[in-house]
Amino acid sequence: MTGTARIDTHQHVVPPFYADWLAAAGIVSGGLPIPRWDAESALALMDDIGIESAVLSVSTPGVEPGAQDEARAMARSLNEFCARLRDRVPARFGFFATLTLPDVDGAVREAGHALDELGADGVILLANSRGVYLGDSAFDPLMEQLDRRSAVVFVHPSTLPADPVPGLPPYAADFLLDTTRAAVNLARSGCLERYPNVKIILSHAGGFVPYAAERLAQHCAPQGTIEDGLARMRRFYYDTALSSSPYALPSLLAFADPTHITYGSDWPYAPSTKSAHFARLLDEFSLPDIQRRAIDRGNAEALFPRLARSTAPGQARG
Repeated sequence: MTGTARIDTHQHVVPPFYADWLAAAGIVSGGLPIPRWDAESALALMDDIGIESAVLSVSTPGVEPGAQDEARAMARSLNEFCARLRDRVPARFGFFATLTLPDVDGAVREAGHALDELGADGVILLANSRGVYLGDSAFDPLMEQLDRRSAVVFVHPSTLPADPVPGLPPYAADFLLDTTRAAVNLARSGCLERYPNVKIILSHAGGFVPYAAERLAQHCAPQGTIEDGLARMRRFYYDTALSSSPYALPSLLAFADPTHITYGSDWPYAPSTKSAHFARLLDEFSLPDIQRRAIDRGNAEALFPRLARSTAPGQARG
């Protein structure tokens, strides 16, 4: 797989100072322990499974655990760390900026700094922020700023605003529902029409969206038709993180716009063995060459032109 040259739109970064901050508060990520991370291990994984470039993001819980000033300071530190890493090896790494929702004022300021000053490739938003889902009008000031910049928004699941099922960690099933809730709320609220320049990538093949699209469609366009709802949901982008099995891929490929599917590894929350397993499943799935290249990198190149090979030739590990 080393010659695949994928662009990974769902790979996480865990700076040591951030891991220490979470550990001090006794916080885990959706039932998963906070993994160890370093740039060398990231690059080794990328080389092993054919990833040329990765757009990094901080996973749930982001900076939500902090009080307002603490969360703002941590978001700034995370974004500046990622910008320095990107500057070391710009052909290998990009990043989605961490924002401060539900602190909207802080999120607007940090988005401006990260996108305009640090050159972030987009922003990451959690599907819900302390129980408020994307698409809620409370977040409109941020969406206006992202729309004005034609930003790419990576939507990652968070903890459901409900008690977990005993013995069932949130990442196993709740994450998929959380993403689905956010997608439906973004669609039904008219957010996609109000902010048409924002490109939204949904994690994990959109949760249940492709499989349940016909059932969800009318709720995505309550004043319209099923066709309207399907059209709205097809405006999203969908990554393949943990979703390239022979069971999930047929649903995703049958539903999504073929130019709106991107590759995702979910490393290091998905350990190297699992990332490699799903990469292998994608490799083994029967696809036309043109569609395979689109998923591996072509669709991501359209979202992130600086990572296209014409502008970002491969570099040696740094």
